[in-house]
Amino acid sequence: MASNALNGRRTVLCAIDLQALRPAFSTHPPRILILYGSVRAVSYSRLLAQEAGRLLEHFGAEVRFFDPSGLPLPDDAPVSHPKVQELRALSEWSEGQVWVSPERHGAITGIMKAQIDWIPLSIGAIRPTQGKTLAVMQVSGGSQSFNAVNTLRLLGRWMRMITIPNQSSVAKAYQEFDADGRMKPSSYYDRVVDVCEELVKFTWMTRDCSSYLTDRYSERTEEASKLEARTDLKAAT
Repeated sequence: MASNALNGRRTVLCAIDLQALRPAFSTHPPRILILYGSVRAVSYSRLLAQEAGRLLEHFGAEVRFFDPSGLPLPDDAPVSHPKVQELRALSEWSEGQVWVSPERHGAITGIMKAQIDWIPLSIGAIRPTQGKTLAVMQVSGGSQSFNAVNTLRLLGRWMRMITIPNQSSVAKAYQEFDADGRMKPSSYYDRVVDVCEELVKFTWMTRDCSSYLTDRYSERTEEASKLEARTDLKAAT
């Protein structure tokens, strides 16, 4: 029995398949969903999200936004709620995402967290966010901080997303946008351009092989063990 289990593990201990890492590129524009963490009338996280959307479209992406206004608290409404269904459909549609949160009390806002909490980690055997790319950004009312983007990175890892190395943190955001809501030229703006360019590159590079990139030995072993158990049960009867 122990020998069979060991052999089962060996069958899922696979060599790296270089061809699986180099599939033919899909030709449709990368599909990017942008979430932002404020519903204020003048929301700097929304303005930053919109600026990122323009840049992503410039780099050839198809961009959609989710408006969090009206989204219920997690577990305070059924998943059939229209706003929950809208969010989940957009997340499923996307191949990459941008999360933009204000920093409030040293962390992301409850509005931002509620959106992420409504996106399920798994639906049956399907993990809806696994292998999607992610860029994280934050705005602050005071000096520059990285508390929000650090939290968003943690959540992205938990959601099994491919979070790109670059990120944006815009300090004193009220000074960084003009009367038309456009971001002024600055080193902060330059970083936002960097992040958007990098996200599109990573999405092009990974979206066609994301299932292989996130395929895990431990999970293959678990599936092999379940199959072995069923086989042994049939043999015993």
